[in-house]
Amino acid sequence: MCLCGFINFQIEYQLLLNLTLMDYFSEQKFTKLDTTKVPKADYDNCVFTECNFANQDLSDYKFSDCDFKDCDFSNVKINQTAFRNVVFKNCKLIGINFDDAHQFNISFRFEDCLMNHSSFYQLDIRKTMFKNCSLNETDFTEANLSNSVFTESNLTNAVFDRTILDNADFRNAIHFSINPNQNQLIKAKFSRDNLSGLLDGLNIIIE
Repeated sequence: MCLCGFINFQIEYQLLLNLTLMDYFSEQKFTKLDTTKVPKADYDNCVFTECNFANQDLSDYKFSDCDFKDCDFSNVKINQTAFRNVVFKNCKLIGINFDDAHQFNISFRFEDCLMNHSSFYQLDIRKTMFKNCSLNETDFTEANLSNSVFTESNLTNAVFDRTILDNADFRNAIHFSINPNQNQLIKAKFSRDNLSGLLDGLNIIIE
């Protein structure tokens, strides 16, 4: 057995032991696993790389100070799942109802993620970073996104309705449409090049 295979065997064996003996993992690394090999537990300061959770049920899992890299979370169920100071990098997060997650101290950061058709309905996620993310048709209705940043993110058909966007930074965001009469935009930042995204509801022509 090659060293890589032996290491993966050790990880899987340890996970099986932990499934029956404990429900807490700290400072561990998981690579190329799925939920059949990742037990429902409390994960603290762990790193997940190239793990496939697509269409799985992650309800009641707890993740604190964890990093997810190159993982697939498409269409997962996250009822009462805890995300506290979690970072997603280059992950696929399509069709996720983040509003189903446990809302106490919920916080995350997204970098280079595909997040189309997801929902943050009514979530208080101030200071959230969306860096170079695809957020097509993502729902931010009634969410609090104060001080959030949408650097180089694509917001085509994303929904902003009664959303709090005070001090949010859209200077490098593209393809957004935000009605100032239906959203709170105190000191929100925009660039001269994307101001047209604030005028879509006025039915005017900009040339």
